[in-house]
Amino acid sequence: MQHVDLSQLSPQIVWKHFQTLCQIPRPSKQEHVLREHLANWAKQQGLTVYIDRIGNLIIRKPATSGNEDNVGVILQGHLDMVTQANRGSNHNFMRDPLRPVLEQDWLVTPETTLGADNGIGVALALAVLESTDISHGPIEVLLTVDEEAGMSGARLLEEGVLTGQWLFNIDTEEWGELYLGCAGSQDVEVSQALEYVAAPQMDLESVEICVTGLRGGHSGIDIHLGRGNANVILSRFLHQHLAELEGYLIEFHGGTARNALPREASTKVILPKKNIDLLEQRLDEYEAQWLQALKGIDDQFNIDLRLIQDTHHDVLETQQQNHVLAALSGCPYGVVTWSEVLSDVVETSNNIGVVHIDQAQGFQAVIMVRSMRNESAEHFSQQIVEHFAKYDLAATRAELVSGWTPNPDSAALKCLQDAYQTAFNIEPELKVIHAGLECGIIAQHYPHLQMVSFGPDIKGAHAPGERVKVDTVEKCWKLLVTALEQVPKAH
Repeated sequence: MQHVDLSQLSPQIVWKHFQTLCQIPRPSKQEHVLREHLANWAKQQGLTVYIDRIGNLIIRKPATSGNEDNVGVILQGHLDMVTQANRGSNHNFMRDPLRPVLEQDWLVTPETTLGADNGIGVALALAVLESTDISHGPIEVLLTVDEEAGMSGARLLEEGVLTGQWLFNIDTEEWGELYLGCAGSQDVEVSQALEYVAAPQMDLESVEICVTGLRGGHSGIDIHLGRGNANVILSRFLHQHLAELEGYLIEFHGGTARNALPREASTKVILPKKNIDLLEQRLDEYEAQWLQALKGIDDQFNIDLRLIQDTHHDVLETQQQNHVLAALSGCPYGVVTWSEVLSDVVETSNNIGVVHIDQAQGFQAVIMVRSMRNESAEHFSQQIVEHFAKYDLAATRAELVSGWTPNPDSAALKCLQDAYQTAFNIEPELKVIHAGLECGIIAQHYPHLQMVSFGPDIKGAHAPGERVKVDTVEKCWKLLVTALEQVPKAH
């Protein structure tokens, strides 16, 4: 692995901006430092800057001479990134810069997320703003906040501010493809106070059980790959075996982001010392079953058992323990249905992303439903609410994040298709994506916009080891420049 000065990669005008994004922390809802840095940079470039009420950054660049009547193009990406790190990493996403390395043709951060999603898109847009040798019409760059943790930037985007007619969203992850539709989503949020009681007076042992080694990944793009969900694996074990072991639940924590497949989960339980050997036997059997089920998919999966010295705990009341574990382990997850209209596209899915159970918080969980059809997302999320209600657990649905309906006849799409032909002599694949792009939400505010999405090859987004293929970033730059130079006059 080779540490790299990103500003020396090609094209330098793009990579130097990505290097800036690696230096300034940008977790969701904490983008203000980066936003102010970019706003000041844009003003120094002589560009017009506007920050709307929710914190989205809008930068305008006038057309080059002779192109003032061209269709106005909005280049759009999001400032925030998913912050995931491997167990044992001491990286602080609120303070520490990202330090990517080169592995052959890929830029990667082995122990953390890289933020190529959507830092590369932001860097490409900033490079257009800085460039002096591209012929283009009016340009607006829209950099939203909070895309990864609720899309509030897109949902609360001010209306009447943007003037462009086309929008290029630079936030997909497969070079050679143009995206013209995406899934909508709806979070189900479980929040229930729990009753804790004194542990029984008997010879007890406190233990911690940890699920680790799963690959994780993007809860939409990777949902069909059959990767393990740490919350599901651990809760099912507890539901199947805790009563047999005469065990009592103290706490459960799994996952860190609703839109990332949870890689790790841990629980603390108390059980009679005489049953420790049986617990170890059941864990070995259970681990073997899952290793077989995940063979070739999640081969590093493991379950660890650790004895804890302190046995003086309150424990979850037995009936509530049974309800919580039954509800959690029985909640649907993964692919629910495949599209009957779009080949090889997941229609509806569910990710049990974040779970916390303890005496202070009670039962807190965030479960993310995605669907290519808004009505299906709402219907399935309501089914999940009703599932938890059967166990006397309160769940509510967050606001629906709208999907993006494909428009295969748009002039913006044709422009990018022609740019592919001009620059690379290839015909790009047209795709829809089972993930959330901001296009559908932005269209609710600006229904006239013609939108297309593209991006470089990015693998492992939302998980440590996220990587971007360096040469496809250069190709995206060439595609973007070519497309902007071919944008026609407005009618």
